[in-house]
Amino acid sequence: MPSEPPPVASQPATVPRAAGVRRVLGVDPGTRVAGWGVVDWHGNRARMVGCGAIRTKGKDMPQRLRQIYDGLVEVAELHLPDVVAVEKPFMGKNAQSTLAIGMARAVALLVGAQRDLECAEYSPAMIKKAVVGNGAAGKEQVGAMVRVILGLAEQPRPADATDALAVALTHTHRSGPAIG
Repeated sequence: MPSEPPPVASQPATVPRAAGVRRVLGVDPGTRVAGWGVVDWHGNRARMVGCGAIRTKGKDMPQRLRQIYDGLVEVAELHLPDVVAVEKPFMGKNAQSTLAIGMARAVALLVGAQRDLECAEYSPAMIKKAVVGNGAAGKEQVGAMVRVILGLAEQPRPADATDALAVALTHTHRSGPAIG
């Protein structure tokens, strides 16, 4: 029976860091698709290390949460971040959806806490303001600015990965320059 591919799409290996470089794992939590993005930052410069999405299978919430956990553990072991930054859920009209996102968010924070990493949380409006300069910016604007800030030829895919990179970039903006 052939084995399934791993839940995490990633670049082959962690890029070594120079002294003074901080590595941030940004997470866009979701119970069907959880985006992740890793950014190195030094001074006022940010560089993408990797990004991807964890796609869960099945209807059983505990199993989907376990898949998210396993995927984020794999990302953390591969990229060795210093910080885990997570998007806070948007309090929309659907309470069930908000609760589910909160569960995925808790899994991301748990992965960080288990590794004694700094953990930070940012609202969607704060992320948009940090990346675009406008807390009411649309997804397209956020994606375009992530591409520009990181100096990428194309916007990362899937959109969940782009959103996770925006979360990581927000942490770099809110934390100030990395000491080098």
